[in-house]
Amino acid sequence: MSVVAFEAVALPTVIEHLAPNYAVGHLWTIAGWEVKATWVAVGVGGSLIMMMINYFGVTTAALLQKVVTGLILLVGVMFVTGSLFEGETINMLPLFTQADTGVFAGIVAVLVMVPFLFVGFDVIPQAAEEINLPYNAIGKVLMMSVILAVVWYALIILATSLALNSTELAASSLSVPDAMGSLFNAAWASNLMVMAGIAGIITSWNAFYIGGSRAIYALAKAGMLPAPFAKLHPRYRTPTNAIFMMGFLSCLAPFFGRPALVWIVNAGGLGIVLAYLFVAISFMVLRVREPDMPRPFKVSNGKLCGTLAVLLSFGMACLYLPGSPAALSSAEWTILPAGRF
Repeated sequence: MSVVAFEAVALPTVIEHLAPNYAVGHLWTIAGWEVKATWVAVGVGGSLIMMMINYFGVTTAALLQKVVTGLILLVGVMFVTGSLFEGETINMLPLFTQADTGVFAGIVAVLVMVPFLFVGFDVIPQAAEEINLPYNAIGKVLMMSVILAVVWYALIILATSLALNSTELAASSLSVPDAMGSLFNAAWASNLMVMAGIAGIITSWNAFYIGGSRAIYALAKAGMLPAPFAKLHPRYRTPTNAIFMMGFLSCLAPFFGRPALVWIVNAGGLGIVLAYLFVAISFMVLRVREPDMPRPFKVSNGKLCGTLAVLLSFGMACLYLPGSPAALSSAEWTILPAGRF
């Protein structure tokens, strides 16, 4: 749910780089940032469009996913290739900037955002009933998606580091498009990367509508959420009430302005880590209580993997607590229960 709300704020934020003066009509100020009417309208409009796309079935959503993913891959290849020819390794220095908070605090500040960046893989099991693959193959696809995400993020970070020096990175409000523009020495290249960024927003938004609505449907079907969320559309076979609820919450997010980006990422990150922790604990419990349960995909060295997952998830969760360099703010603690029900 946190990702769906995040994208509703990210979309109008990114569009500002294509149309810098489009945000007009002051509504109110939140955390020092002026919330504008047209800015909110873009976020709400995007939320409604994504909601309706998913309302009409997974086929429509899958087609959209293929188109925008193609754009992301094309621009990503251009960016990485351009950095290898036009980038300079000297730009990568210093590897760590000196700050008053220290290197460790900087690492922790980035580390707490990582769960939010990798959460997309869980859409695969959530939508397993609608995936035309054997169950054991779905497990392999899930692991491969995590590996590919690591490679993709690493390449984008490398390309950006080759294109911009530390001073340019610090001065940039959107570093990857600025890096693309620097490599190709053209404004169109920067705008093309912004378009790829919008495509990335759409893919995540779309995927989490699919995965989130199916997770809500499954919980309602199991009696853990109100029964109306288990309703399927008679024609499109989509969990309509779950989709409508996600759309409603997504439409609310833009009204909190750009500060909501940081709040949602940090609060959502802790919620995601807690979900990892409970899944790992459930995995360990089922290994003991149901050793003979049919498992189409069985994890090798299950006890070791499960124990490591529990310990690492718990350690990550501690990074968000008061006293940590990346402790959540009061606003983030406030929205955490709403984001995780």
